[in-house]
Amino acid sequence: MKVITKRKLFVVVSILLISNLTYSQKSKIKKANEEFDKYAFIDARKIYLKVVDAGYESAQVFKKLGDTYYFNSEYEEAVKWYKKLIEKYPKELEPEYFYRAAQTFKSIGEYHISKKLMGEFASRSATTRIAKNFMENYPALDSLVDFQSKIFEIKNITNKMSSSDFGPSFHNDKIVYASSSVNIEGDNKTHDWTGLPYLNLYEAEIDEEWQLINPKLLKGDINSPYHESSAVFTKDGMTMYFTRNNYIDGKEKKNQKKLITLKIYKATKKEDGTWGNVQELSFNDDSYSVAHPALNPDENRLYFSSNMKGTQGESDIWYVDIIGDFFYGTPVNLGPEINTEARETFPYISKNNNLYFSSDGHMGLGGLDIFVVSLQENGEFSEVTNLKQPLNTNMDDFGFILDEEKQIGYLSSNRDGGAGSISDDIYRVWEKCGDITIKGVVLDAVIENPVADSVVSLLDEDNNVVSQTTTNIDGYYEFLNLVDCSKQYAIRVENDDKEYEPSEQTITTPRGSHSLEVNIELTPPECAVNDLGCRLNLQPIYFNYGKYSIRSDAEIELAKILQAMKEYPHLEIHIESHTDSRSSSLFNLKLSEKRAWSTMQWLVNKGIDRSRLTSKGYGETQLLNSCSNGVDCSDMEHELNRRSVFIIKK
Repeated sequence: MKVITKRKLFVVVSILLISNLTYSQKSKIKKANEEFDKYAFIDARKIYLKVVDAGYESAQVFKKLGDTYYFNSEYEEAVKWYKKLIEKYPKELEPEYFYRAAQTFKSIGEYHISKKLMGEFASRSATTRIAKNFMENYPALDSLVDFQSKIFEIKNITNKMSSSDFGPSFHNDKIVYASSSVNIEGDNKTHDWTGLPYLNLYEAEIDEEWQLINPKLLKGDINSPYHESSAVFTKDGMTMYFTRNNYIDGKEKKNQKKLITLKIYKATKKEDGTWGNVQELSFNDDSYSVAHPALNPDENRLYFSSNMKGTQGESDIWYVDIIGDFFYGTPVNLGPEINTEARETFPYISKNNNLYFSSDGHMGLGGLDIFVVSLQENGEFSEVTNLKQPLNTNMDDFGFILDEEKQIGYLSSNRDGGAGSISDDIYRVWEKCGDITIKGVVLDAVIENPVADSVVSLLDEDNNVVSQTTTNIDGYYEFLNLVDCSKQYAIRVENDDKEYEPSEQTITTPRGSHSLEVNIELTPPECAVNDLGCRLNLQPIYFNYGKYSIRSDAEIELAKILQAMKEYPHLEIHIESHTDSRSSSLFNLKLSEKRAWSTMQWLVNKGIDRSRLTSKGYGETQLLNSCSNGVDCSDMEHELNRRSVFIIKK
């Protein structure tokens, strides 16, 4: 009896202890849920972890723990908790948890598991377009061959600058970007969602290697106690659109979920170079977020990301027409070709009207990938194209900008090798030096026939000969893969045997693989050094009988001389004018002088300094044919003598 009594007592005590322990953990979970509902994911996570460490487990705790990592793009840790959730509580899962788990496994490169989980999501959810897209494109991920690119190289340029840097934007000769380097108030205030300091906009210089140097807070009324990011500037550098938390005039605003949403604001540069006159755009609303503005090349359309009403997924890309300084059209969704049931965000429009954006709904490596699509004039889109590795990874890659002429740009990413998955870094992007071919044809400058057996030299910046070749019978030459990209070279052509004047042309090689066509003309020996008409391949300048006004066909040839004199400011020209043999010698001498004067005056009226021009009339003393006095000639034959010629004096 005593044994039984002791056993009963032990059971009762154990039950009481477990009950107290359970009550204690549930109390902590309640507090954690309150923090979670306020989007204070870091604080909520700390409590959930303590609860789990104490031995308490539940589907709710595993869900919330996974979510605190998932919503901060900490995919490796999110996988850990979603995996436990699926293994232990498969019957307590809403469809979105299979989706989140699929995305997180995809982000760590576990594509087979991701495919299985996405299949589960598709079978349990009415929202299946994204799952179908994933399943159809899954074979490409199996080998990753289709996601490898040898075009670009990248380099981390901010991993030592702060805990998080992202969202670069070109601004004149500088880069503006968001950073959590320091709080504007000088205190240690951090964001509950990430646990990092609030973001501010910084401006940095770009050195010769396109690295960011001397970062400084953007001056003016832009930065607030809350987040600022994702700026875009007009070409004149006087207007800026940027993203900020719902905060203006010293006041914050929250939506019904007690969340401070994102909005786009406009600011203008003041005379002292600082930014001010901050205004909220009219299509913002407290109930949804509007962020990451981008301007098209004509600056009459503003693109952005939003979860406003009509959004197909978590966030879509939209645009509004800019009607005036303070007026905007109705937001237009880019539609299902661009937007999916997941996230489309961080748009950027290049000078060539290409839309770059990030998405985890289109087929990619995991997390946000960067895509490009051409915005065509008829309003249609080209096929959405993944920019592949190394621009994309299985983590979040976004905030891509590119100077398409120089093929140099920047992107943001939380990939391995950076500051950490919860933190972002900015990477410099440049197109690799590929195979560059320089080829062309050497031509006679007068008759435009190919010149064979010409010696063509490729010279570097120091005038050293890199290589030499000789043109074939068609005047063709070629240099294969002998130059570096982004450097200056010269092509020099000589043909002493045929007494051509040497010619040289300077080129700057581009990045990437290219074939450069450099055709060069040689001035033939028939052209005297001072014969401008021959050297510029001018047609004769003719006059009507007895007239000295400039004809329209003569203006075409005079325009060539005008251009040459503008390009070579030290060039001085002597004009010689002539007549045919008809009329008296004295009359023709005076007429030729008038023709010389009117020719010279045409150039003066176009902006050429009078001191660079001289003229003389020769009357009928220098006929080009036999049409002298008394000879019966046609009007066309006489016209050949009514001309002006041009001689280089200097």
